[in-house]
Amino acid sequence: MNKVIGYARVSSANGTQTVDAQVEKLKESGCDLIFSETVSTRKLEQERPELMKCLSSLRKGDTLKISTLSRLGRTQREVINRLNDLQAEGINLVTLDGLVNTEALGKFAPILIGLLTGLNEVERDLIQERVNASVEHRRKTGGDLGGRPKTSHKKEKLVIRLREDGDSYREIREQTGLGLATIRRIIADNEKVEVGIKWRKKIVMQED
Repeated sequence: MNKVIGYARVSSANGTQTVDAQVEKLKESGCDLIFSETVSTRKLEQERPELMKCLSSLRKGDTLKISTLSRLGRTQREVINRLNDLQAEGINLVTLDGLVNTEALGKFAPILIGLLTGLNEVERDLIQERVNASVEHRRKTGGDLGGRPKTSHKKEKLVIRLREDGDSYREIREQTGLGLATIRRIIADNEKVEVGIKWRKKIVMQED
């Protein structure tokens, strides 16, 4: 005889630390057995013992009932993977919010699972596209790409001039708004350039 098994887990989204309401609704929906989890969604799947027991108890033709799809995992990918696993094992899934009922869908259930899987892939691709577009925009506009911040040539020249005029690092910082590390780098780089120019001039004079 096929069983109807329920699974409840605390929700970190709404701050609810009990599963009483979920369990009550699962009982009202006709569950023969209910597994209740009181650990956070952030826990790895292996660290959710009640979920593992619940999934292990399910057999082909059984029905798993949950309050919402989010009870199946901590990420969208994990939820989609679990949906695919249940579908492959011939286990029906019903969410009490009415979003999913693979038993009622019958032969159309794989289409729904495929659609949700496709949407997951689309969302992943769109996120990657947004990240790439943001990086490209920052590269074109001279924005911060996560490395050392860029300093305009105009400000670098100002730092060098102020230093040549005898201003201290802190005085330069006050006038330019740059950090001390950036100011030191600009001055050090300029000193290297000047040393290089002096050496080249010396070599040229020796050749003459």
